[in-house]
Amino acid sequence: MLNIDELKFDEKGLIPAIVQDATTKKVLTLAYMNRESLAVTLEKELTCFYSRSREELWLKGETSGNYQHVVSITADCDKDALVILVDKEGPACHLGTDSCFEAPLFQSATRAAFSAEGLYALLEGRKKELPEGSYTTYLFQKGMDKILKKVG
Repeated sequence: MLNIDELKFDEKGLIPAIVQDATTKKVLTLAYMNRESLAVTLEKELTCFYSRSREELWLKGETSGNYQHVVSITADCDKDALVILVDKEGPACHLGTDSCFEAPLFQSATRAAFSAEGLYALLEGRKKELPEGSYTTYLFQKGMDKILKKVG
C-alpha cells in the first residue's frame, strides 16, 4: 500500500482524481485533490475534493446529499493521478446527471463498446426486421421455449 507522501502532486499541490462507479465502472467525474482533501477522503471514506475555482475543500454530497462512498483508491504508475471507485448516492454531476461525462464528442461506427443497452437495441431490431440467415431470427421464429433454452 502506498502512503500519501509517495504521491506526486503538481506545482499547485493538486492531483487529478478520476471517480468511477464501483459497480458499473462508468466514469462519473474528474476532480482534483490536495493532501488535505485526500486525508479527509481516507478518514471519512467519502470523496472530498479541492475546488480550484473556490479555492476550498468540498465534501461531495455535503449540500446535495449525493455522497460518494469510497470503495478503493488506486494511483497510476507515475503516482501522479488517482482512480477512485465509489458507491454513489444519487447523481454525480452538479447538473443532476448520472455522470459529468454526458456530451459525446466522437464514437466509432466500427468499434463501439459493448453495453447491455446496445445488445437490447440490437435484439429489438432483429425481432422487428427478422433478417434472413440470422440465428436470432431463427430463435424468434421458434418461440419462447427455444429462446429460453438458448439463454439457459
